[in-house]
Order: sequence, then C-alpha cells, then structure tokens
Amino acid sequence: MRNFPELRFVDAGGVRLATYQAGDGPPVILVHGWPEIAYSWKNQISALAEAGYRAIALDLKGFGRSDAPKDKALYDIRHMTDDLARLLDALSIDRAVFCGHDWGGAIVWPMAQLHANRVAGIIGVCTPHRPPPPAPPLAIIEKRFGPKHYFIQFQTANEPEALFASDIERFFRLMFRRPARAADMERLGVRLFDLVGRFRDGPPPDSASAILSDADLRVYIDAYQRSGFHGGINLYRNVNRNWEIMRAVDPVIVRPSLWIGASNDFFLPPASADGMEAFIPDLEKAVIEACGHWVMWEQPEALNALIVDWLARRYKASKI
Repeated sequence: MRNFPELRFVDAGGVRLATYQAGDGPPVILVHGWPEIAYSWKNQISALAEAGYRAIALDLKGFGRSDAPKDKALYDIRHMTDDLARLLDALSIDRAVFCGHDWGGAIVWPMAQLHANRVAGIIGVCTPHRPPPPAPPLAIIEKRFGPKHYFIQFQTANEPEALFASDIERFFRLMFRRPARAADMERLGVRLFDLVGRFRDGPPPDSASAILSDADLRVYIDAYQRSGFHGGINLYRNVNRNWEIMRAVDPVIVRPSLWIGASNDFFLPPASADGMEAFIPDLEKAVIEACGHWVMWEQPEALNALIVDWLARRYKASKI
C-alpha cells in the first residue's frame, strides 16, 4: 500500500475502527462505499493533506481491519452515524467535513441530519441526498426491477456473501471496471442489476476494462479475505429499517454541501441528483465527464480539484 498512511486503530465507543490519517488542519472524514474500504481514498488523502487538511479515511464497521460484528441490526443508519460521531470523540474533533461515496454518501447525508452539531459540511460523491420515498424502498425496487435486483437478493441471509467469498478476485475484477457502453447497458436492461447472476453465470471479466492495477486489486482481495462480505451486505439489509428511521427526520440539510456526480454512472446517474436544492439550501453541484461510478480511481485528479477548491472557498484557512 505504497503512498497510503499507516494503520491506526481507534476505539469509537466500543467499536474498533481502522483509520488512515495524513496532514494537519481542518478535518475531513472520508467514508467509503460498497464493496470498498478506506484504501479507496488512496488518491485523495495526499491531495487533501497537501492542501492543508487533516484527511481521515476509515474502514467502516464490517469492512477491512475494523470490527465486523455479524448482527445486522448494528448496521442501520443510527448505528453507522453514531460510529462516526464517536470516532470524532475519540480523536478529540468537535466538527468535521464528511465526504462519502456510494454507501458512504448514504451515510454522510444522514450524518448531517442525525448529528448536525458534529458536521461542518458534506461532500457527496455520486450519491445524492433524497427525502424518504412514500413506501418502503425494497418494495419499490422489486416492483420496478424484479426479484433479481441485488438489493432484493442481498436480503437472503448468508447466501450472497458466501457466493462472493467463493472467488474474491473474480468478484473485484467484475466490480471495478470502466462503465459499459450505453448500447451494452441498454441491452442488459434490468439484468445489469443482477450482480449475483452476473458473478455466478456471466463470462470472465474483461481485463481491458479494469480500473485497478493488480497491486491495488490485491489490497481489496486481502481485505475481504480477512473481513468477509457480511458487513457490507448488512448495509443493504437495513434499507427498509433506515427508511423507517429517516422518514421521521427533517430532510432539510442546513450545512454547506457539495455533490459531485459522474456522467457515466449508471447506478447513480447525474439525473438522480435533480431536485436536491429543495432540501439543501447551500448546495453546489458538479459532474465529472467521461467517468463511471468508481470516481476515485477513474478520475482522481478531477475529483481532487473539485473537493479542494470547494473546501478552500468554503473554509479557507479557518478551523472547521
């Protein structure tokens, strides 16, 4: 893991979290998604540190070197945001900017609602902030996409994590690829969301579309050999539970916020962020062109420039 900070364990109120820290100055907490780990921010940590910020990437509970309890109830949005608040306590940080990608985005937006006093600002990468839908999300997803959508398949206990663990290298070579051509995605239709079927029955991943070097890929393989897949998949098993929690919470976020999308992100397309301004009065938006979902690896310099520019304009040299 060359150019990546050394591991530092932090006791966040009884949950041991693996953190990787660099730089001094106002703190920026980097929250990864699925199936990722803190290492996903490899290309951002040094850029933030060089710009005068304290970059803190963590393995979320259930991932990497952090504690990985099996109880799915420990992965709902209250527990996950409480972990972040206790991480701040353990590091003697009053407030921080939280930057999240994918599931990390789905955690940092509610962080600004459930722990607003600990949040100086929010950066959502790909993931938009949305108010809760009128019905449980899993019911909406199944009705729209059918029972083979991965959100639905992940509700089955033990099976998806055991399947992916059967060939971890194949799993990550399947996941971390450049986006397919629009024509190919249209041809696949809803089958694109059948991650279980594509892993089990699909052709070998095309190495030409890989976005990770073999050395970077090995970091993910080693991490998931250690942790297993249950932690991340338990996030999906709390989709309806999170809906129950958040529908009772004011959807308006008052902290300064930045949303960064990717033009070729099929899972979270830029259009998914339409209307965010109604719930985040102090919001800036940007889209990185010629980029798919894995922004931190596909277009790291473009992402770094947007983040550092926004931080410099919103916080300058002052403490967050």
